[in-house]
Amino acid sequence: MTYSLAIIGGGNMGEALLGGLLDAGWADAGSIAVVEVLAARRAVLAERYPGVTVTDTVPAASGALIAVKPGDAPAAVRTATEQGATRVLSIAAGVTVATLEQAAGSGAAVVRAMPNTPALVRAGASAIAPGSRAGETDLAWAESILSAVGTVVRLQEAQLDAFTGLIGSGPAYVYLVAEALIDAGVLVGLPRAAARAAVTQLLVGSARLLDESGDLPEVLRGNVTSPGGTTAAGLRELEQHGVRGAILAAVEAATARSRELGAPKQ
Repeated sequence: MTYSLAIIGGGNMGEALLGGLLDAGWADAGSIAVVEVLAARRAVLAERYPGVTVTDTVPAASGALIAVKPGDAPAAVRTATEQGATRVLSIAAGVTVATLEQAAGSGAAVVRAMPNTPALVRAGASAIAPGSRAGETDLAWAESILSAVGTVVRLQEAQLDAFTGLIGSGPAYVYLVAEALIDAGVLVGLPRAAARAAVTQLLVGSARLLDESGDLPEVLRGNVTSPGGTTAAGLRELEQHGVRGAILAAVEAATARSRELGAPKQ
C-alpha cells in the first residue's frame, strides 16, 4: 500500500499536524502513516488515532512530512524518497533546503517550513520556503498541510531566519510578558490565581481584538490611552525602561542565532 502522507516523527508537532489534518478532512485515517521509533509513543498514537498506521519503519508514501530532530532529518528524507515520496515537507529546525535536497536526490520536490508551538492548539503561524524543484502545486500541498494547524505565509529561504527570530521564538517573548504581568498583579495586591486568570484572558482578548477589528496596533493602543490617565502613566514607564528597544534587540539576536545554527559546519 502507498500512503498519501508519511509523518516521520510522532512527537508533539507531528501529532499536532496529524490531528489537524484528520479534523480538517485533508485525508482519511487509513491514508496516513506515522513513523515513530519509541514503542511507548507508538502505543499512545495508535490509541488516540484509530485507523492511522503507526509504525517504526518508513512505508511507501507519495508525500513525507519530516518532523524529527535536525540531526535525523537527512536520513529521514533519504529513506522517504527511497520509499517513493515525490514531495517532502520538512519542519526540522535549521536544516537547509540544500541539505534536504541533497538527501532527497533528484526525484523529489522539497519544501522547508518553520512552524511555531501554538500549532499544538491549532493556532500556529508557519512559513514555507520552496526548494529548487518545488513548484506552485508543491507549495500548495505544503500549505494545505500546515494550514490545518494555523496560518501559513510563503517566504524565500533567506527570510526564514527572520521568521524564526520573530515568530518561532515569539511565543517565549509573549510568555515572558505574561509572567511579568502576573508578578506585577501580585505586586499591586492581587491574589496570584486571580492575576494569572485575568492576565491569560487579557492576552487572549487583546489578540482576538487585534485579529478581528482590523485596526492597527497603534490605533488599539491609542483607544486605551486617555490623556493624563492610568494607561499613559504605565506606557511612559515602559518607554523609559526601553521595552520597545529590548523587543527589537531580542528579535535581532534570535534571528542572528538562527543564521548561526543553519550555517555550514566548518
